[in-house]
Amino acid sequence: MENQANSKNIILNYGLYLGGASILIALIKYALGMQYIQEFISGIAGFIALVAFIILGIRKYKSNNNELISFGKALKVGLGITLIATLVIITYYAIFAFVIEPNFMNNTIEMQKVIWADSFGMTPEQIEESENQSRKFFFLSLFGGVFIMNMFLGGVTSLIAGAVMKKTEEEQY
Repeated sequence: MENQANSKNIILNYGLYLGGASILIALIKYALGMQYIQEFISGIAGFIALVAFIILGIRKYKSNNNELISFGKALKVGLGITLIATLVIITYYAIFAFVIEPNFMNNTIEMQKVIWADSFGMTPEQIEESENQSRKFFFLSLFGGVFIMNMFLGGVTSLIAGAVMKKTEEEQY
């Protein structure tokens, strides 16, 4: 595979597509007034977008490379797409939380306090302590959580797609 196709443009383009799709899902939730509601439909839509764009990106690279792709290269393309998309998503959430919806942290914590009381039966003292800890680490846990979860899901998707789509010159003989 001396004359491999360039993966940088594919990673950048598909990463931006995935980031844009994720932002679109978040904007739809915001327009519907559901940004503070924990529901699974937007999560499923985001997961489907992640899987689809990673697979499409890996397939695009493979088609640009004479239908050849190694497992490692598929993993690199998939994780690269995920990384670009995750940086776009984190940038969007930073703009959202600090500019578009400046009360995002307060509103999220208020919604969480109801869940702590209703679902976990926490006492008012426990809720207050949890609220204080949440305020200290809110953005670290938000951005870190988005990064870790996306990279994990993107990595698993890339591993599976790479194993399925792998085709090297040695396998042709």
